[in-house]
Amino acid sequence: MKRLTNLLNFNSDDDLFDYLISTLKVKGITQWDYYVKWDKVHNNIKPYEVELNILNVLIGKQNIKEELTNLILQYPKVVNVIPLLLAIRFKNKKEQKINIVSNIKTFEYDHFDLSIKVPNKFEAENIASFFMGCGLGDLVKDKKVKNLVDYATGVEVGLDSNGRKNRGGHQMENAVEFYINQVCEELNLTYLKEGTAKTIKEKWGIQIAVDKSSRRIDYVINNNGKLYFFEVNFYNGGGSKLKSTATEYVNMNQYWNNQNIEFIWITDGAGWINTQKPLREYFDKAEYLLNLEMLKNGILKKII
Repeated sequence: MKRLTNLLNFNSDDDLFDYLISTLKVKGITQWDYYVKWDKVHNNIKPYEVELNILNVLIGKQNIKEELTNLILQYPKVVNVIPLLLAIRFKNKKEQKINIVSNIKTFEYDHFDLSIKVPNKFEAENIASFFMGCGLGDLVKDKKVKNLVDYATGVEVGLDSNGRKNRGGHQMENAVEFYINQVCEELNLTYLKEGTAKTIKEKWGIQIAVDKSSRRIDYVINNNGKLYFFEVNFYNGGGSKLKSTATEYVNMNQYWNNQNIEFIWITDGAGWINTQKPLREYFDKAEYLLNLEMLKNGILKKII
């Protein structure tokens, strides 16, 4: 019988596994900061507020290309906000070149450089042509937006939504860290987030062997030299990822156990409802498989 079965006072391992499945957070763990990281949005807009407000003078004007050319010559930094208005993220801000197919039959290109610091009139006109060609000219000419700062904020909100997948994982980590921190405070223990062999050695003077140099453990608790390694994830949906994760953790559990390190996998989510077989295979081969409900009920303190 598993140690966890005894700690939770279940009659059998089967009863424990049934409890694990029945208490999964199938409604998710969405918290308020999941949808939009507003501080990130505002921080991304703030450096460009002056330039965006300068471009606001274009709203409602008829000859946008000429007006913008003159603005660029007077205030070259307004060019910096054009990628933002189009939701473009350049990997290299010093290299912001765009090629547009001008003739589909011959595949001739028009070339635009948005990284020029002090454009001359020809370059300013070329950048203004890009502004017109991509539709921003009509947007401001027809007053389809009233304020480019507000418009850019909306663009940033849209870009930020791409980070929701990562935030889902972070929300699970944050939830687990709440309980880890709580237990460590109660027991006067210390822990590491994203622990590595190097940081474990530096913090506690404990040497561990790792299977690969890039190995990071989500959380590590040290109880008087006894290490507890935690891997944390949450799955809203099913798929092959769940099976591969369970298989990987079977091997990881054995690897850490061979070094007298306790391995604790904390996972949750509706994805496991229809993917129970690989989870059960891990469960049968490892001592500790937890979900958030178990953490809420204080199992972590009992284990440590």
